[in-house]
Amino acid sequence: MSAQPENIAAPLLSIDHLSVRFGETLAVDDVTLAIGRGERVALVGESGSGKTVTALAVLRLLQDAQISGTIRLDGEDLLAKSERAMRGLRGSDIAMIFQEPMTALNPLYTIGEQIAETIMLHDGVPKKEGYEQAMGLLERTGIAEARRRVSSYPHQLSGGQRQRVMIAMALACRPRLLLADEPTTALDVTIRGQIVDLLLELQREEAARRGMSVLLITHDL
Repeated sequence: MSAQPENIAAPLLSIDHLSVRFGETLAVDDVTLAIGRGERVALVGESGSGKTVTALAVLRLLQDAQISGTIRLDGEDLLAKSERAMRGLRGSDIAMIFQEPMTALNPLYTIGEQIAETIMLHDGVPKKEGYEQAMGLLERTGIAEARRRVSSYPHQLSGGQRQRVMIAMALACRPRLLLADEPTTALDVTIRGQIVDLLLELQREEAARRGMSVLLITHDL
């Protein structure tokens, strides 16, 4: 039996009639969207409209939530997968840049340790190679003096630098889908523009290489 050719026209991510409830509270009401390979899509809405909940539903990171509808990644039903299967997808296939880097980064470890650990676990490379790749990612995301900064702790970096670290960590496992949750909210206006430009540049590069898609969650553009 010959292998069937991949349907490149099919969306990478498709969400159909997604609703999320926490008890009696309806957090997401009948959301439908699709993202093709190599595309970037913005999910825009006011605070409290369910944007972040939608992204967390894709990652299956919502506790005590009643979820209805379908979420498919490359045709596979994410809501039907086991937790073990989802752990294998998080980071490697779907990565997320969180709104507040200080809550996502571990204050007890250097940024180099945190990025390198992600690479070592995903690719099975030795520690030295993990650190070299971590430095390369820091350079790629615009961190000056990456060889020195790799030994810095999160509190030793500015807000913009921490967000660049989060982007580097998200790209470390070469995901197919990147969820960027309000990545500039905590930054001043000048730095916001730099981070958005960086995300767009990296997405274009990764789309050309591997077809990576981005879902940008924001309350303004």
